[in-house]
Amino acid sequence: MHPDYLAFDRRHIWHPYTSMIHPLPSYPVISAAGCELTLSDGRRLVDGMSSWWAAIHGYNHPVINQAMNDQISHMSHVMFGGITHYPAVELCQRLVALVPSGLECVFLADSGSVAIEVAMKMALQYWQASGKPRRKFLALRQGYHGDTFGAMSVCDPDNSMHRLYNNYLPTHLFVDSPQRRFGETWHAGDDLNLSTTLATHHASLTAVILEPIVQGAGGMHFYHPHYLRLVRELCDQYGLLLIADEIATGFGRTGEWFACDHAGISPDIICVGKALTGGTMTLSATLTRRHVAETISNSDAGCFMHGPTFMGNPLACAAANASISLLEDESWRPRVAAIAAQLRAGLLPLLDHPQVRDVRVLGAIGVVETKLPIAVSTLQSWFVDQGVWIRPFGSYIYLMPPYIINVEALQRLLYAIAGALDYQNHFII
Repeated sequence: MHPDYLAFDRRHIWHPYTSMIHPLPSYPVISAAGCELTLSDGRRLVDGMSSWWAAIHGYNHPVINQAMNDQISHMSHVMFGGITHYPAVELCQRLVALVPSGLECVFLADSGSVAIEVAMKMALQYWQASGKPRRKFLALRQGYHGDTFGAMSVCDPDNSMHRLYNNYLPTHLFVDSPQRRFGETWHAGDDLNLSTTLATHHASLTAVILEPIVQGAGGMHFYHPHYLRLVRELCDQYGLLLIADEIATGFGRTGEWFACDHAGISPDIICVGKALTGGTMTLSATLTRRHVAETISNSDAGCFMHGPTFMGNPLACAAANASISLLEDESWRPRVAAIAAQLRAGLLPLLDHPQVRDVRVLGAIGVVETKLPIAVSTLQSWFVDQGVWIRPFGSYIYLMPPYIINVEALQRLLYAIAGALDYQNHFII
């Protein structure tokens, strides 16, 4: 890439969570294939991020590429108002068959954050149509649900990248993040904060919204499936809707099709995105139960009041259908299990390192939590010099590699993380 392009980028282009005064470096990628990103200077980086958890099949997968080529030769987009098309119908058929039971009405949207907005609007309109308008949601601390305003309002209000917006956002109720970790022994009373809060406030609540099993950008916390079962039971007891944000966890990332499957529960509304198209196009879906959809449809409005311009985009739906086809033989299960085993073998020994507070592994997710905050720019540069792409944040160095990664490539990522801990300048003191 010509140096002038990088200078323009640095001066004029806003990247995610980046200052325009002191921007983090941006590395020019000219191609991507399999598990590797190629920079403009020819260096190749093993990708440990799956492009923020989405590219589960790696890059430039021939099956997905062919599906998109076939689709674009017919049409890349038509409006979804008053029009339907086979790619969207096929995708919705696949999703209804895959998600936890009972979720059969599908709303297609543009992104994960919008899927959360759709879910929250469904819950609000459901109660309005029921003749019992409610405005409050119950969410978990350390939770993260996206960057749009409704989604921000149910992210942790204190320990969150969105806390500066608190005075502008609706206020909701929050309970402590589950303390019992995945794989530990459940103890009675671990849900006390949840139980007492619901007993007191259930009459004012529309829904409980949470990330099942894995809390992602809010702290990479993996919690016990029994907590999720108790949430389902309490929602049933008090007649509340349960919204499961599976945007980061859906399509095998945790070792099951969906994180809810670890607990054997089905929510009332589920949101999926990220890996839905294998990381090739932006697309999300929000699915709900028929009684929720019909209650909304019986309201004064007579319909659900939402309709994105690019809803049901045919090109994105074609990519999603191809991605799901690659998952249907379930060959991803042994791959994810093998990744989990290698992550445990490579990361758990780091618990003895003086810079490490904790190590967590679940499915194809590996997390090293450090005692000190990370100097992101410095550590990012060092990782690139090691030939790997790992994007840390806060006090977390984590891996969510593509499912197709081989042993050697994953080992290179693990060596890089282990080596990074030995340099004091990688941390903010």
